[in-house]
Amino acid sequence: MPHPAVLSEPVLRAIASVARLSGGDATAPVPDDLCRRVTELSQLFTRERKSLASSYLDDELSRLAYLAYFLPVNLAKVQVLLDEMPAPTRQKDVTARPFTVLDLGSGPGTASLGVLDWARRSPSMQSVPLEIVSVDRSFQALEECKNLWNAYAKSERVEGARLTTVKVDLERCHPQADFKGRAAHSYDVIILANVLNELYPAGRDPIHKRAELVRDLLGLLDQNGTLMIIEPALRETSRQLHLVRDRLLEDQLCTVYSPCLHEMPCPALLKETDWCHEERPWTPPPLVAAIDRQVEFIKDALKFAYLLLRKDGESLVRRAPNVYRVVSELRSMKGEKRAWLCNEAGRPEVGRLDRARSATNEAFDEWHRGAIVRIDEIVRKERKGRESTIGRIPAEATVEIIRPI
Repeated sequence: MPHPAVLSEPVLRAIASVARLSGGDATAPVPDDLCRRVTELSQLFTRERKSLASSYLDDELSRLAYLAYFLPVNLAKVQVLLDEMPAPTRQKDVTARPFTVLDLGSGPGTASLGVLDWARRSPSMQSVPLEIVSVDRSFQALEECKNLWNAYAKSERVEGARLTTVKVDLERCHPQADFKGRAAHSYDVIILANVLNELYPAGRDPIHKRAELVRDLLGLLDQNGTLMIIEPALRETSRQLHLVRDRLLEDQLCTVYSPCLHEMPCPALLKETDWCHEERPWTPPPLVAAIDRQVEFIKDALKFAYLLLRKDGESLVRRAPNVYRVVSELRSMKGEKRAWLCNEAGRPEVGRLDRARSATNEAFDEWHRGAIVRIDEIVRKERKGRESTIGRIPAEATVEIIRPI
């Protein structure tokens, strides 16, 4: 299993300072009004999304609730994916070239703070200047972005890092005109974290408009850069992301670094009840754990849908017909275990009978959502002249976990 994500102490101190709350005592009570707002925002983010106003961060209590509870969770998701993308490479003669990041729909600077902290802790980034451009439509959110940045930078005595905030409505922006000249060169990373699904909700074809925006952003991305899209792990928002993915790949302007192991149409879209999302382990910080106890939530894992897009054709692992991504939990059934997989051949359901467990396939028992696995043999028996829809891993098969994620 992958190691749980853990937020750094400097990040937690910066959040606690700006949110005007104590983050040091896991047992300290959190103000009731803030907990109520956390509950209300959670409802808006999940079950009542159509009622979510784009200006919710303009309200002070909503901002504090977001800073205290949702920002740490979403920042951890960004850092998990920063660690997953290819390590930045720098030639010796261009070490002074800054690492540039465009954080779109930044809100109070969730991804911007995440990148700053990640760069400070990454050995390959510590001597590289950092430039981050944070973009949002809310003036108040951008002020909090600067507050978080300054709190972290002052505490850690950060040098060689620069933040620029830009107030722009993404639905009315022109990326080449609005963002191209904000950094010293094309962007190494462009981040859309929990924002793409909120754009163009009333449009005739929101998927087309979102894909069009991402196409324009790819024009600002360095040839060896990464465009990161994170969305809520809900069926509706995840399926919308799958649709955007398919439209982008049709244009052949990019490829998927992860999570997909192919550029074929997304097989999760074939059935309306399917969608694909991640679930990564993490250790909740004290403040999040304290709020969870008071509102009776459980934030014991990072759940999200995502895409890491590249223009250089790189992929997370070397692809092959016998390499799959596990896209479900491992389900225990009577006499067997099953999981759903995905690769270029589609989205098969694969199982292994308990009696077929062997030394060569015992890695099957460690499968989990997001793991990338190799299987050298899958058997599908015929019944009444039709091939079974469930593939079986026989005792003689070899199963490996290539990357646990």
